[in-house]
Amino acid sequence: MKLSHVDGSGKAQMVDISGKPPMHREAVAAGKIILSAATLDLLKKNLLQKGDVLAVARVAAIQGGKKTAELIPLCHPLAIHHLDVRFQIVTDGIEITAKAVSEGRTGIEMEALTAVSIAALTIYDMCKAVDKKMIIGAIALLEKSKREIQG
Repeated sequence: MKLSHVDGSGKAQMVDISGKPPMHREAVAAGKIILSAATLDLLKKNLLQKGDVLAVARVAAIQGGKKTAELIPLCHPLAIHHLDVRFQIVTDGIEITAKAVSEGRTGIEMEALTAVSIAALTIYDMCKAVDKKMIIGAIALLEKSKREIQG
């Protein structure tokens, strides 16, 4: 299998997408952060010292998704048309889902994955004073699609 980010001599390269047609692209990624019951209770009651954890994590996720090309060296900068971040509090933590939408020449899955990662890291940062055993994991791409742009 030939990797698109590696040239003929094995060196990393940015893929040339100039010849590809713009397409409507969407990607959905998800992940989870496991928290103690006590931390979840504080979060639900908005009693954590740093404030509204999920509101801050949502803004951080959107900001992180928009900065993906600055964080991942071979990613192309993309115009993100929509980035939706959602949280589901479950018995052992918080499930995070991000949907990214763009119209461009390359996929937007890295932006969705970055948004989920940054949301989880932000939750971790905001809860670390009360929970030393949080676990971030299960970050994965759930869906990826593209279709021709309707003029």
